Amino acid sequence: MTHSSLVGKICRQVFGISLLASATWAQNCPAAAEKMAKAYGIDSWEQIDAIRYTFNFDLPALKRNLSRSWVWEPKADRVSYAGKDKAGNPVKVAYVRSQLSRQPENVQKEVDPGFVNDQYWLLFPFHACWDTAATVEDKGVQKLPLGGGSARLVSVKYPTEGGYTPGDTWDLYVGLDNRVKQMLFRHGPGAKAPIKVTIVNWAGYKKAGPLLISTDHRGTADGKRVSITFTNVEVKLTGSDTWVQAQ
Repeated sequence: MTHSSLVGKICRQVFGISLLASATWAQNCPAAAEKMAKAYGIDSWEQIDAIRYTFNFDLPALKRNLSRSWVWEPKADRVSYAGKDKAGNPVKVAYVRSQLSRQPENVQKEVDPGFVNDQYWLLFPFHACWDTAATVEDKGVQKLPLGGGSARLVSVKYPTEGGYTPGDTWDLYVGLDNRVKQMLFRHGPGAKAPIKVTIVNWAGYKKAGPLLISTDHRGTADGKRVSITFTNVEVKLTGSDTWVQAQ
């Protein structure tokens, strides 16, 4: 069991489809998700040649923590990874996702699932538009799962068959500014994961070029304190060799 399974691995098949769908997202984006995705900069996604970031996960009660650094070049379908394997040994690898079947077993079964997981946490408001296999529903104003207050609930549920953990649900609680305030992630029935439900705030908002990124997610994982943060977030825009730091 990899660390990434603690926070929700999304099916590789859906992710592959999302890259193709991103170019024509406006034709397919559910109305429930469109304003939210626009608030995070989806209209400017085609300007992004590369995005790099470090995903940090800490679950003290289970003595689980990790840090994984990524560079993703979406147009080239290329991923670069720096981190550690399950035994704690350093790993550096670069690969093209369309050629994943040619990669070593550790890339197929550990590195790429980690990439999918971490990238979903970074850019999930876009996936509510990109992932046409998912069901997106506006459930109206609901009470926030953490603390007081309320927000509009946009629920994104994935198919019950295929992928790493079928039937996963991402419930996004969206404020009047169309920014996510809190999120409840729930694994699908029968998922082989030690953590079933994760509830976190979305905070630490920064702009990385035209993209809006929430860099700080803190809350609970099955009732235990959890922290999921992003550091070293930068983007490279089309026509430039300069990395633009999130701030």
